[in-house]
Amino acid sequence: MISPEQFRKEIDIIIKNAIREDVGDGDHSSLACIPASATGKAKLLVKDKGVLAGIDFAKKVFQYVDNTLLVEIKINDGEEIKNGDIAFYVEGSSRSILMAERLVLNGMQRMSAIATITSKFAKQLEGTKTKILDTRKTTPGIRALEKWAVKIGGGENHRFALYDMIMLKDNHIDFAGGITKSIQKTKDYLQENDLKLKIIVEARNLTEIEEILKCDGVYRILIDNFNYEDTRKAVKLINGKCLTESSGGITIETARNYAECGVDFISSGALTHSVSNLDLSLKAV
Repeated sequence: MISPEQFRKEIDIIIKNAIREDVGDGDHSSLACIPASATGKAKLLVKDKGVLAGIDFAKKVFQYVDNTLLVEIKINDGEEIKNGDIAFYVEGSSRSILMAERLVLNGMQRMSAIATITSKFAKQLEGTKTKILDTRKTTPGIRALEKWAVKIGGGENHRFALYDMIMLKDNHIDFAGGITKSIQKTKDYLQENDLKLKIIVEARNLTEIEEILKCDGVYRILIDNFNYEDTRKAVKLINGKCLTESSGGITIETARNYAECGVDFISSGALTHSVSNLDLSLKAV
């Protein structure tokens, strides 16, 4: 997994690039009709129901745009929200507030939607040992925001990208000439390049799990597209030799059943690729 420092750098890159994209050579709408000396106050109005995420992100955006802006937080990340709630107030330069508005809203609406569905998964898994994981099925350019939102919603992050964990999926295995060869080649590669990366291997059936278990150095087995009965058999077969992860079309309705099979993790791309933004607005006070 990437370090907290690397994660912070990713967030800084997102903010810098988003402002570049949105503001360009100036917010001419505001420059045209709002005096430079004008000050104002705005509120973040909730018009939906769910779990709030992105408060700390909003603070970073306001700080980046204008470090004299004052933010008064009323609701924190991870708290449940409903229509009519006010999440925060921001006060200061009117031009600065308007410059930051769209990035704050875009980020928080997306993050809150992800936190909301993640929270629903997490609640389904309560009382089991199973944790819900995200995937790399994220929006290009804002992965760090979306994975941040998963954490706020009560989930855990899978690998961040291709560089911080080894994951041997079906295509890797087939191109490499089989499970045993792909794992051995990977271990040789890591040793030759002095890399300390955890190895996850995908299994498509119980026979492949048996083959994976004959190889040392596997951190987690991805039990992909198994039914409940075969998942239970897989967990029994693995018997704690490494961690287990179920994936493949698992929904909020089926997640509990997979958790009760005894897996350590469930991963779901739906946390980030299939959400509808929560409705939030920034309104002048």
